[in-house]
Amino acid sequence: MEQEDLHNQHTIVNQTSDNQGGGEQSDDLFEHHRIVTDKGQSQYRIDKFLMDRIAQVSRNKIQNAIRAGSVLVDGLEIKPNYKVRPNQTITVTLAHPPASDYIEPQKMDLNIVFEDEDVMIINKPPGLVVHPGLGNPDHTLLNGLMYYFREKYGEVPPDSDGQRPYLVHRIDKDTSGLLLVAKNEYAMSRLAKQFFDHSIQRTYHALVWGQPDVLAGTIHVNVGRDPNERLLIKAFPEGDEGKVAITHYRVLEAMYYVSLVECNLETGRTHQIRVHMKHMGHPLFMDGRYGGDEILKGTVFTKYKQFVLNCFRTIPRQALHAKTLGFVHPTTNEKMFFDSELPADFGGVLKKWRDYLTYRKQLL
Repeated sequence: MEQEDLHNQHTIVNQTSDNQGGGEQSDDLFEHHRIVTDKGQSQYRIDKFLMDRIAQVSRNKIQNAIRAGSVLVDGLEIKPNYKVRPNQTITVTLAHPPASDYIEPQKMDLNIVFEDEDVMIINKPPGLVVHPGLGNPDHTLLNGLMYYFREKYGEVPPDSDGQRPYLVHRIDKDTSGLLLVAKNEYAMSRLAKQFFDHSIQRTYHALVWGQPDVLAGTIHVNVGRDPNERLLIKAFPEGDEGKVAITHYRVLEAMYYVSLVECNLETGRTHQIRVHMKHMGHPLFMDGRYGGDEILKGTVFTKYKQFVLNCFRTIPRQALHAKTLGFVHPTTNEKMFFDSELPADFGGVLKKWRDYLTYRKQLL
């Protein structure tokens, strides 16, 4: 049986990034393969065919991806028993496997907004890293999820189809808000496809310095790793470098010195909102990595400076919250939508600015 694929092309489109600044990640968690079969390719089951060509992937994972619609042949969805033929283009979208085969279960309080047998919605507090990585080997959200699953379902062998947590996307350590977790391989495949297709609804609330001249619009500017500083992401407005990044925004509340902005993500690049708002000239309030922890708007008077420093102490992290999340349930196909309240530090700094603005108006 001839299985040669002389035109085999494997392209890794996106790879995982560091945990310290994962930022509105979703696109960076998927792997994309494009394979063109040879003109002499004999008919062969597609799941076995792909196992021979994609490293470290199980047959079960391939079959789940096929059922989820994440494997296309010449642009069309197929069934697991489909047989490949000559001169076909096969595209495969897979979620990256965990960075480590073993994640130590560690007990922690989890704010579970919703849970069934397929998905969980977690409201993540600021300061909690999502996934173990360099500099954060444990005490992450995933460690807590592993403990929760072990207590609920017992130990699950690594290669089984049992219940275990799968991170469909990530948010920064210092970003708060809603996070979607898949509870089995099939749910992960279905949800991963929605994120890759950009059909997931995600809105964030951000407090930014100043007031945008245009109160609603779209930022369509490439972003990518800064070649001079690995921990930073930068904007590439010429489009010559980086990856396509699209953020729709609208100002919810303009307070002259700062503005409360709603950001709707069309793509999910690392640090996308933080970099896009900085590119507009309105860095996130208290975002030390992108210059938001300095006084960028207002007077130089001592009282104002002291007020801003008090605001910095109220929210000692970037003012960014993953507020809403909408998706199609992986097994029921029901449209799901979740909203969350701003955490205490975000709400507290908003109140300070509102009170200050009222005070300034009374002086006029």
